[in-house]
Amino acid sequence: MKFFKNVFLMSIASLALISCSSPKVQDYSGQQPKLDLSEYFNGVIDAHGIFTDRSGKLVKRFKVVMDAKWRVVDGKKVGVLDESFTYSDGVKQKRVWTLTEVSPGKYSGVADDVVGAALGEVGGNALNWTYTLALPVDGTVYNVQFDDWMYQMDEHVMLNKAKMSKFGFYLGEVTLAFYKRH
Repeated sequence: MKFFKNVFLMSIASLALISCSSPKVQDYSGQQPKLDLSEYFNGVIDAHGIFTDRSGKLVKRFKVVMDAKWRVVDGKKVGVLDESFTYSDGVKQKRVWTLTEVSPGKYSGVADDVVGAALGEVGGNALNWTYTLALPVDGTVYNVQFDDWMYQMDEHVMLNKAKMSKFGFYLGEVTLAFYKRH
């Protein structure tokens, strides 16, 4: 019995250590090119993505065309990212984000299907967004948490990986490759 108790305690301790080792946006502060959201997400951007479930199985593919524009309002940068999704099953969806730089390198974002506000922070070439999305699945809407990481690779390419969870349980991932048109 003592053996099982020790194994259980070691498992809990291991999980605690793993959860503490999440990357921080500051880990990327020295990476180049330095990400400027109002520069990269300005103009037309194409993206291709996939959703995989918790086992890694491909569930859905999609394409996004984004039209992004920025302006200055009350001394703050405000961007509108108008996204048009086309899924592999033919379903089409729109999402319009409004992003506001609340302080240097820190952003808030809202969209119709985002619960509350997304919070984001830039460090070097990386952006980390956290938000809750009201996700429709088979006629029911679920509030799903996203831990969303974007990495600018060069002036045209950005890679995006988002982990989805509900009540702390991992559901799957969304992976995207963005390409900014000239």
